[in-house]
Amino acid sequence: MARRPEVFVRALSMEEGRKLQRVTRTSKDPVRLRRAIVVMMSGQGQTVRDITSLLQVSAEYVRDVIHAFNERGFDALDPKWSGGRPKVIGEQIRERICLIARTSPADWGITAFSTWSLAKLREHLIGRGTVAAISRETLRRILHAGGVSWQTTTTWKASTDPDFIAKMHRVLDLYDHPPADGRVVCVDEFGPLNLQPRKGKAWRPVTKPARQRATYNRHGGVMHMLAALDLATGKIFYRIRDRKRHREFLDLLKTLRTRWPDEKLYVVVDNFSPHRHPKVRTWCAAHDVELVFLPTYGSWLNWIEAEFAALRYFALNGTDHRSHEEQNAAIEGYIRWRNARAQPKTAFATDSPIRTWTHYPTKVA
Repeated sequence: MARRPEVFVRALSMEEGRKLQRVTRTSKDPVRLRRAIVVMMSGQGQTVRDITSLLQVSAEYVRDVIHAFNERGFDALDPKWSGGRPKVIGEQIRERICLIARTSPADWGITAFSTWSLAKLREHLIGRGTVAAISRETLRRILHAGGVSWQTTTTWKASTDPDFIAKMHRVLDLYDHPPADGRVVCVDEFGPLNLQPRKGKAWRPVTKPARQRATYNRHGGVMHMLAALDLATGKIFYRIRDRKRHREFLDLLKTLRTRWPDEKLYVVVDNFSPHRHPKVRTWCAAHDVELVFLPTYGSWLNWIEAEFAALRYFALNGTDHRSHEEQNAAIEGYIRWRNARAQPKTAFATDSPIRTWTHYPTKVA
Protein backbone atom coordinates (compact mmCIF):
# COMPACT_ATOMS: atom_id res chain seq x y z
CA MET A 1 0.00 0.00 0.00
CA ALA A 2 1.36 3.39 -1.02
CA ARG A 3 2.15 5.93 1.70
CA ARG A 4 -0.26 8.85 1.90
CA PRO A 5 1.18 12.18 0.69
CA GLU A 6 2.37 14.52 3.42
CA VAL A 7 0.18 17.48 4.38
CA PHE A 8 1.68 20.84 5.35
CA VAL A 9 0.25 24.14 6.42
CA ARG A 10 0.36 26.97 3.87
CA ALA A 11 3.23 29.47 3.97
CA LEU A 12 2.95 31.62 7.09
CA SER A 13 3.69 35.33 7.18
CA MET A 14 6.02 36.80 9.79
CA GLU A 15 3.06 38.29 11.67
CA GLU A 16 1.17 34.97 11.64
CA GLY A 17 4.25 33.23 13.00
CA ARG A 18 4.49 35.72 15.88
CA LYS A 19 0.79 35.34 16.63
CA LEU A 20 1.07 31.54 16.71
CA GLN A 21 4.00 31.85 19.08
CA ARG A 22 1.98 34.09 21.40
CA VAL A 23 -0.89 31.61 21.39
CA THR A 24 1.40 28.71 22.32
CA ARG A 25 2.82 30.74 25.21
CA THR A 26 -0.30 32.34 26.64
CA SER A 27 -3.36 30.27 25.71
CA LYS A 28 -5.17 28.69 28.67
CA ASP A 29 -7.52 26.70 26.44
CA PRO A 30 -5.94 23.25 25.91
CA VAL A 31 -7.74 22.72 22.59
CA ARG A 32 -6.60 26.06 21.16
CA LEU A 33 -3.08 25.45 22.46
CA ARG A 34 -2.80 21.97 20.90
CA ARG A 35 -4.08 23.15 17.53
CA ALA A 36 -1.66 26.10 17.51
CA ILE A 37 1.25 23.74 18.21
CA VAL A 38 0.16 21.52 15.31
CA VAL A 39 0.07 24.48 12.92
CA MET A 40 3.37 25.90 14.12
CA MET A 41 5.17 22.53 13.85
CA SER A 42 3.78 22.00 10.36
CA GLY A 43 4.92 25.49 9.41
CA GLN A 44 8.41 24.55 10.54
CA GLY A 45 8.39 21.67 8.04
CA GLN A 46 7.68 18.76 10.39
CA THR A 47 5.65 15.94 8.89
CA VAL A 48 2.32 14.62 10.10
CA ARG A 49 4.09 11.52 11.48
CA ASP A 50 6.51 13.70 13.52
CA ILE A 51 3.64 15.77 14.95
CA THR A 52 1.55 12.73 15.91
CA SER A 53 4.56 11.17 17.63
CA LEU A 54 5.24 14.28 19.68
CA LEU A 55 1.66 15.25 20.63
CA GLN A 56 0.27 11.71 20.88
CA VAL A 57 -2.69 12.46 18.64
CA SER A 58 -4.00 10.71 15.52
CA ALA A 59 -2.77 11.52 12.05
CA GLU A 60 -6.34 12.32 10.98
CA TYR A 61 -6.55 14.93 13.75
CA VAL A 62 -3.34 16.59 12.57
CA ARG A 63 -4.48 16.64 8.93
CA ASP A 64 -7.90 18.06 9.89
CA VAL A 65 -6.29 20.89 11.88
CA ILE A 66 -3.91 21.75 9.04
CA HIS A 67 -6.65 21.72 6.40
CA ALA A 68 -8.92 23.82 8.61
CA PHE A 69 -6.18 26.40 9.21
CA ASN A 70 -5.43 26.59 5.51
CA GLU A 71 -9.13 27.32 4.85
CA ARG A 72 -10.15 29.53 7.79
CA GLY A 73 -6.95 30.84 9.30
CA PHE A 74 -6.81 31.51 13.05
CA ASP A 75 -10.55 30.92 13.44
CA ALA A 76 -9.76 27.22 13.02
CA LEU A 77 -7.90 27.26 16.35
CA ASP A 78 -11.04 28.01 18.38
CA PRO A 79 -13.01 24.98 19.52
CA LYS A 80 -16.58 24.71 18.28
CA TRP A 81 -18.45 23.24 21.20
CA SER A 82 -21.59 21.29 20.48
CA GLY A 83 -23.41 22.95 23.37
CA GLY A 84 -23.90 19.90 25.57
CA ARG A 85 -27.07 17.96 26.06
CA PRO A 86 -30.46 19.48 25.13
CA LYS A 87 -32.16 21.71 27.68
CA VAL A 88 -34.49 19.84 30.01
CA ILE A 89 -36.57 22.99 30.65
CA GLY A 90 -38.07 24.38 27.45
CA GLU A 91 -38.19 28.02 26.38
CA GLN A 92 -41.87 28.48 27.29
CA ILE A 93 -41.26 27.27 30.84
CA ARG A 94 -38.18 29.51 31.11
CA GLU A 95 -40.21 32.55 30.08
CA ARG A 96 -42.87 31.58 32.61
CA ILE A 97 -40.26 31.31 35.37
CA CYS A 98 -38.90 34.79 34.54
CA LEU A 99 -42.44 36.19 34.54
CA ILE A 100 -43.23 34.72 37.97
CA ALA A 101 -39.92 35.98 39.37
CA ARG A 102 -40.88 39.54 38.40
CA THR A 103 -44.11 39.35 40.38
CA SER A 104 -44.60 39.80 44.10
CA PRO A 105 -45.41 36.85 46.39
CA ALA A 106 -48.53 38.79 47.35
CA ASP A 107 -49.78 38.40 43.76
CA TRP A 108 -50.01 34.67 44.49
CA GLY A 109 -51.72 35.03 47.83
CA ILE A 110 -48.49 34.57 49.80
CA THR A 111 -48.43 37.03 52.70
CA ALA A 112 -45.58 35.50 54.73
CA PHE A 113 -42.89 37.39 52.79
CA SER A 114 -42.70 40.31 50.38
CA THR A 115 -39.96 39.18 48.01
CA TRP A 116 -38.62 36.00 46.44
CA SER A 117 -35.38 34.34 47.37
CA LEU A 118 -34.12 31.63 45.03
CA ALA A 119 -35.14 28.97 47.53
CA LYS A 120 -38.65 30.39 48.00
CA LEU A 121 -39.12 30.89 44.27
CA ARG A 122 -37.95 27.31 43.61
CA GLU A 123 -40.41 25.97 46.18
CA HIS A 124 -43.22 28.01 44.66
CA LEU A 125 -42.47 26.84 41.10
CA ILE A 126 -42.43 23.19 42.14
CA GLY A 127 -45.54 23.60 44.28
CA ARG A 128 -47.49 25.14 41.40
CA GLY A 129 -46.33 22.42 39.00
CA THR A 130 -44.49 24.87 36.75
CA VAL A 131 -41.51 22.51 36.91
CA ALA A 132 -41.16 19.04 38.36
CA ALA A 133 -37.73 19.75 39.80
CA ILE A 134 -35.14 22.49 39.54
CA SER A 135 -32.01 23.44 41.45
CA ARG A 136 -31.33 26.93 42.74
CA GLU A 137 -28.29 27.21 40.47
CA THR A 138 -30.33 26.29 37.39
CA LEU A 139 -32.98 28.78 38.47
CA ARG A 140 -30.34 31.50 38.87
CA ARG A 141 -28.98 30.79 35.38
CA ILE A 142 -32.45 30.88 33.82
CA LEU A 143 -33.16 34.27 35.41
CA HIS A 144 -29.78 35.61 34.32
CA ALA A 145 -30.30 34.44 30.73
CA GLY A 146 -33.78 35.98 30.77
CA GLY A 147 -32.48 39.39 31.83
CA VAL A 148 -33.94 39.20 35.34
CA SER A 149 -31.54 40.35 38.06
CA TRP A 150 -31.66 41.07 41.79
CA GLN A 151 -32.14 44.83 42.14
CA THR A 152 -32.81 47.37 44.82
CA THR A 153 -36.24 49.00 44.76
CA THR A 154 -36.12 52.67 43.82
CA THR A 155 -38.57 55.46 44.55
CA TRP A 156 -40.46 57.81 42.31
CA LYS A 157 -41.86 61.06 43.62
CA ALA A 158 -44.95 61.87 41.60
CA SER A 159 -45.81 65.49 40.95
CA THR A 160 -49.12 66.81 42.28
CA ASP A 161 -48.96 69.86 40.02
CA PRO A 162 -52.12 69.95 37.85
CA ASP A 163 -50.31 72.22 35.36
CA PHE A 164 -47.20 70.03 35.10
CA ILE A 165 -47.39 69.53 31.32
CA ALA A 166 -48.07 73.19 30.57
CA LYS A 167 -45.20 74.37 32.79
CA MET A 168 -42.84 71.77 31.38
CA HIS A 169 -43.65 72.76 27.79
CA ARG A 170 -43.09 76.41 28.69
CA VAL A 171 -39.60 75.63 29.99
CA LEU A 172 -38.76 73.37 27.05
CA ASP A 173 -39.94 76.03 24.61
CA LEU A 174 -37.59 78.56 26.22
CA TYR A 175 -34.75 76.05 25.88
CA ASP A 176 -35.58 75.19 22.26
CA HIS A 177 -36.49 78.70 21.07
CA PRO A 178 -34.77 81.39 23.16
CA PRO A 179 -36.81 84.63 22.90
CA ALA A 180 -35.36 87.24 20.57
CA ASP A 181 -36.14 90.00 23.08
CA GLY A 182 -34.25 88.53 26.00
CA ARG A 183 -32.01 85.95 27.59
CA VAL A 184 -32.85 82.65 29.33
CA VAL A 185 -31.04 82.07 32.61
CA CYS A 186 -31.39 78.99 34.87
CA VAL A 187 -30.95 79.76 38.58
CA ASP A 188 -30.74 77.47 41.60
CA GLU A 189 -28.98 76.94 44.91
CA PHE A 190 -26.20 74.40 45.41
CA GLY A 191 -25.29 72.98 48.78
CA PRO A 192 -25.18 72.95 51.68
CA LEU A 193 -21.43 73.45 51.51
CA ASN A 194 -20.08 72.03 54.75
CA LEU A 195 -16.57 70.86 55.53
CA GLN A 196 -16.25 67.09 55.37
CA PRO A 197 -14.28 64.33 53.64
CA ARG A 198 -16.03 63.53 50.36
CA LYS A 199 -15.85 60.25 48.51
CA GLY A 200 -14.63 60.37 44.94
CA LYS A 201 -12.91 58.43 42.19
CA ALA A 202 -9.26 58.50 41.11
CA TRP A 203 -6.80 56.36 39.19
CA ARG A 204 -4.97 54.21 41.73
CA PRO A 205 -3.03 50.92 41.84
CA VAL A 206 -5.32 47.90 41.95
CA THR A 207 -6.69 47.16 45.47
CA LYS A 208 -5.05 50.33 46.82
CA PRO A 209 -7.77 53.01 46.88
CA ALA A 210 -7.08 56.50 48.17
CA ARG A 211 -8.19 56.82 51.79
CA GLN A 212 -9.52 59.76 53.77
CA ARG A 213 -10.17 60.40 57.41
CA ALA A 214 -13.53 59.35 58.81
CA THR A 215 -15.34 61.94 60.89
CA TYR A 216 -18.85 62.83 61.97
CA ASN A 217 -17.86 66.35 62.96
CA ARG A 218 -18.98 69.27 60.83
CA HIS A 219 -16.93 72.22 61.98
CA GLY A 220 -16.90 75.62 60.34
CA GLY A 221 -20.62 76.00 59.73
CA VAL A 222 -22.49 75.80 56.44
CA MET A 223 -22.41 77.98 53.35
CA HIS A 224 -24.55 78.04 50.22
CA MET A 225 -23.89 78.65 46.56
CA LEU A 226 -26.37 80.61 44.44
CA ALA A 227 -25.66 80.17 40.74
CA ALA A 228 -27.02 81.17 37.34
CA LEU A 229 -26.45 79.41 34.01
CA ASP A 230 -26.66 81.67 30.95
CA LEU A 231 -27.89 79.49 28.09
CA ALA A 232 -26.72 81.93 25.39
CA THR A 233 -23.06 81.58 26.37
CA GLY A 234 -23.08 78.48 28.58
CA LYS A 235 -21.28 80.36 31.36
CA ILE A 236 -22.02 80.06 35.08
CA PHE A 237 -22.20 83.07 37.40
CA TYR A 238 -22.32 82.44 41.10
CA ARG A 239 -21.80 83.68 44.62
CA ILE A 240 -21.33 81.87 47.94
CA ARG A 241 -23.17 83.16 50.99
CA ASP A 242 -23.89 82.14 54.58
CA ARG A 243 -27.64 82.08 53.92
CA LYS A 244 -29.97 81.44 51.01
CA ARG A 245 -32.92 83.68 51.89
CA HIS A 246 -34.87 85.88 49.50
CA ARG A 247 -32.33 88.66 50.14
CA GLU A 248 -29.47 86.61 48.75
CA PHE A 249 -31.59 85.47 45.81
CA LEU A 250 -32.64 89.05 45.05
CA ASP A 251 -29.02 90.22 45.19
CA LEU A 252 -28.15 87.61 42.55
CA LEU A 253 -31.00 88.78 40.32
CA LYS A 254 -29.81 92.38 40.65
CA THR A 255 -26.33 91.31 39.59
CA LEU A 256 -27.75 89.53 36.54
CA ARG A 257 -29.84 92.59 35.71
CA THR A 258 -26.72 94.76 35.83
CA ARG A 259 -24.82 92.34 33.60
CA TRP A 260 -27.48 92.45 30.87
CA PRO A 261 -29.21 95.82 31.33
CA ASP A 262 -30.96 96.03 27.95
CA GLU A 263 -32.44 92.52 27.72
CA LYS A 264 -35.47 90.94 29.28
CA LEU A 265 -34.46 88.11 31.59
CA TYR A 266 -36.36 84.83 31.64
CA VAL A 267 -35.23 83.22 34.89
CA VAL A 268 -36.01 79.49 35.25
CA VAL A 269 -36.33 78.60 38.96
CA ASP A 270 -37.90 75.97 41.17
CA ASN A 271 -40.59 76.53 43.79
CA PHE A 272 -38.25 77.26 46.72
CA SER A 273 -40.05 79.80 48.93
CA PRO A 274 -37.43 82.61 48.60
CA HIS A 275 -38.03 82.55 44.83
CA ARG A 276 -41.70 83.37 45.42
CA HIS A 277 -41.19 86.03 48.07
CA PRO A 278 -43.39 89.13 47.50
CA LYS A 279 -40.36 91.45 47.46
CA VAL A 280 -38.73 89.31 44.80
CA ARG A 281 -41.87 89.29 42.66
CA THR A 282 -42.33 93.04 43.00
CA TRP A 283 -38.75 93.79 42.01
CA CYS A 284 -38.91 91.42 39.03
CA ALA A 285 -42.11 93.03 37.74
CA ALA A 286 -40.48 96.46 37.92
CA HIS A 287 -37.22 95.45 36.22
CA ASP A 288 -38.35 93.35 33.24
CA VAL A 289 -37.48 90.01 34.80
CA GLU A 290 -39.88 87.11 34.29
CA LEU A 291 -39.70 84.23 36.77
CA VAL A 292 -40.48 80.97 34.99
CA PHE A 293 -41.36 78.43 37.68
CA LEU A 294 -40.75 74.74 37.20
CA PRO A 295 -43.59 72.31 37.90
CA THR A 296 -43.70 70.78 41.37
CA TYR A 297 -41.10 68.01 41.76
CA GLY A 298 -39.69 68.95 38.37
CA SER A 299 -36.30 70.33 39.38
CA TRP A 300 -34.69 67.93 36.89
CA LEU A 301 -35.99 70.28 34.19
CA ASN A 302 -33.61 72.98 35.40
CA TRP A 303 -30.61 72.85 33.06
CA ILE A 304 -28.25 74.01 35.79
CA GLU A 305 -28.74 70.73 37.69
CA ALA A 306 -26.44 68.93 35.23
CA GLU A 307 -23.79 71.61 35.81
CA PHE A 308 -24.08 71.11 39.58
CA ALA A 309 -23.51 67.37 39.09
CA ALA A 310 -20.30 68.09 37.16
CA LEU A 311 -19.20 70.64 39.77
CA ARG A 312 -19.69 68.12 42.56
CA TYR A 313 -17.84 65.39 40.63
CA PHE A 314 -14.80 67.36 39.51
CA ALA A 315 -14.36 70.02 42.21
CA LEU A 316 -15.60 68.46 45.46
CA ASN A 317 -15.62 64.66 45.27
CA GLY A 318 -12.44 63.13 46.66
CA THR A 319 -11.54 66.24 48.67
CA ASP A 320 -11.22 67.00 52.37
CA HIS A 321 -11.08 70.79 52.66
CA ARG A 322 -10.43 72.06 56.17
CA SER A 323 -11.74 75.63 55.65
CA HIS A 324 -14.41 77.32 53.58
CA GLU A 325 -11.78 79.55 52.01
CA GLU A 326 -10.00 76.47 50.69
CA GLN A 327 -13.23 74.86 49.47
CA ASN A 328 -14.49 78.07 47.87
CA ALA A 329 -11.16 78.45 46.06
CA ALA A 330 -11.58 74.95 44.61
CA ILE A 331 -15.06 75.84 43.36
CA GLU A 332 -13.79 79.11 41.92
CA GLY A 333 -11.00 77.32 40.09
CA TYR A 334 -13.38 74.83 38.51
CA ILE A 335 -15.90 77.52 37.45
CA ARG A 336 -13.12 79.60 35.90
CA TRP A 337 -11.82 76.56 34.00
CA ARG A 338 -15.32 75.61 32.87
CA ASN A 339 -16.34 79.11 31.73
CA ALA A 340 -13.20 79.40 29.63
CA ARG A 341 -14.47 76.41 27.62
CA ALA A 342 -18.18 77.19 27.74
CA GLN A 343 -20.41 76.74 24.69
CA PRO A 344 -24.02 77.87 24.15
CA LYS A 345 -26.48 75.40 25.67
CA THR A 346 -28.67 73.74 23.05
CA ALA A 347 -30.59 70.49 22.55
CA PHE A 348 -31.94 69.78 26.04
CA ALA A 349 -33.05 66.13 26.45
CA THR A 350 -33.95 65.83 22.77
CA ASP A 351 -34.36 62.03 22.94
CA SER A 352 -36.12 61.94 26.31
CA PRO A 353 -39.64 60.47 26.69
CA ILE A 354 -40.72 63.79 28.26
CA ARG A 355 -40.83 65.18 24.73
CA THR A 356 -43.84 62.99 23.95
CA TRP A 357 -45.72 63.37 27.24
CA THR A 358 -49.30 64.57 26.86
CA HIS A 359 -50.09 63.86 30.51
CA TYR A 360 -48.04 63.26 33.62
CA PRO A 361 -47.30 59.51 34.07
CA THR A 362 -48.73 58.21 37.31
CA LYS A 363 -46.48 55.17 37.34
CA VAL A 364 -42.95 54.78 36.08
CA ALA A 365 -41.74 51.29 35.07
